[in-house]
Amino acid sequence: MEKLSPSSSSSVDHKAWTEAQDLLKQKLIAEDDFSWGLDSKSNSKSMEREEEKEEEREELLKYVGGVDISYSKENPSMACGILVVLELKTLQVVYQDFCVVTPNVPYVPGFLAFREAPVLLELLEKMKNNNSPVYPQLLMVDGNGILHPRGKSFDKNPGFGLACHLGILANLPTIGIGKNLHHVDGLTLSGVKQLLEAQEDSAEGFITLKGCSGRTWGAAARSTGGSLKPIFISTGHRISLDTATRIVKMTCKFRVPEPIRQADIRSRDHLRKHQTRTSKD
Repeated sequence: MEKLSPSSSSSVDHKAWTEAQDLLKQKLIAEDDFSWGLDSKSNSKSMEREEEKEEEREELLKYVGGVDISYSKENPSMACGILVVLELKTLQVVYQDFCVVTPNVPYVPGFLAFREAPVLLELLEKMKNNNSPVYPQLLMVDGNGILHPRGKSFDKNPGFGLACHLGILANLPTIGIGKNLHHVDGLTLSGVKQLLEAQEDSAEGFITLKGCSGRTWGAAARSTGGSLKPIFISTGHRISLDTATRIVKMTCKFRVPEPIRQADIRSRDHLRKHQTRTSKD
């Protein structure tokens, strides 16, 4: 079993982590920066320019990855990282890989990436080094992008969550999918739910999350009609919020987009099986 560590020291160095995040944040691209197009009939006005260019592109978005790390409830010293890749057209899993790890970095609010990014990056690098034909063109991360409290100034600087951190290190377009809302810049869960309820009859089902500063942090959605809890979408790296929400709509069968849902289900199942085998040894 591998150890999950961002450095040779297991001590928490908030200053060093803050400096590392700030350096990476300088490379953040919060707009569309990719060569593929979307094979979709979406009527989103914000995507008209991209749709006009799709005919000139040879490549369409076909493979969407999802990453997650599940932690054992029975044994807190055990966790399972996973990378899944789904074919966009069918939403079927065409690739999966796991890594069971021993986290030796504590969870510190605002610094989740230093606990989880190394193992997720390792799974991506392993797949890339094997020249897999289904290497993801886009990655969905079970975690936040710029909808994150690690921003020095709400009106000038976005936050910097796991999806941003991983996207920059992997050089992949990434979308952050949060299941809980960070209360930054005046955003509150009760306020978001009120706005969603006001749009209950809307076909869109998405609202923009704009803070008191006027900055747009992401979007919230009840992605399916029967879902009571919203999900929170934000730019990770090399993708705009408009494109991110469009892709989320294309990949939702249930509350959570299918790449994240499959990553969660499969990582938990693999972790249970690993624990069972370990207990028998």
